[in-house]
Amino acid sequence: MLEVNLSGLKLQSPIILASGILGVSYSSMKKIFDAGAGAVTTKSIGPKPRKGYKNPSIIEIYPGTFINSVGLGNPGINEFLSEIKEIKKHNIPLIVSVFGSSNEEYLKVATKAEDAGADAIEINISCPHAEVSSIGIDKDLTYKIVKFLKKTLTIPLFVKLNPNVTNIVEIALAAEKGGADGVVAINTLAALKIDVNTKRAILSHGSGGLSGKAIHPVAVKIVYDLYKAIKIPIIGCGGIDSWQDVVEFFLAGASAVQIGTGLYKGVEIITEIIERVTRYLKDNGYNSINDIKSLAHQFKTQEVPDFD
Repeated sequence: MLEVNLSGLKLQSPIILASGILGVSYSSMKKIFDAGAGAVTTKSIGPKPRKGYKNPSIIEIYPGTFINSVGLGNPGINEFLSEIKEIKKHNIPLIVSVFGSSNEEYLKVATKAEDAGADAIEINISCPHAEVSSIGIDKDLTYKIVKFLKKTLTIPLFVKLNPNVTNIVEIALAAEKGGADGVVAINTLAALKIDVNTKRAILSHGSGGLSGKAIHPVAVKIVYDLYKAIKIPIIGCGGIDSWQDVVEFFLAGASAVQIGTGLYKGVEIITEIIERVTRYLKDNGYNSINDIKSLAHQFKTQEVPDFD
């Protein structure tokens, strides 16, 4: 009932671990999969080890809403290969998130991940507190990197979109034109939280990315708009911590979803969401979660009246 085919990836459920959350070791990713996730996405991995920013790097600013500036800290692709191989021993569908300082570096990391057994690649061109965001705000750069990578990669390529742009649809269209197999919508929103007592930014880096409940309606709106414009699958991401959030993304047009910040409640949230989504489908007479995809588009919104 919850099985989905995502650009050739056959997943037992439409819930995928989002990049950046518990995605740096085999043991943590296996817990997510065992809880019912259909696939896991690694933390963004670069060509070499990177420390990231100093603490405080993440803080809850409202209930269920966080701001973070981790700074793409990661062990580097060479060190991470052992984790990829260990995950694949257990036949867990694996999406490796990659980044680099040039198209060639993205390709280097991506090909090493593919050779180690990755089932798909997600390119991070949208982290709001790192230099990679400069790619995801430009449709031409987005098209060029996707086209460049698709010439070599043989596994699906997903593009994580940057919501901090004027027109995200044109970025998604550029990714589709370049040959992307799907888009992830969305990454975090650029944000800043200042402590009124110290009179300085709370995060050590200053600004960061907003995630969690506050961005969910934004993400749903973007998925809804993208569905009307592109033909490739959309993976909804942003603020999921209930079964209703998952259903909402599918009604907007998503083919799968990613959960990240919501895992602060524990990995059990995935099991609970799966049980409740399954019950929702049965109660409403649906045979598959694919049956509810894009249903919100069948209803026309009210037109703005003319004024005489």
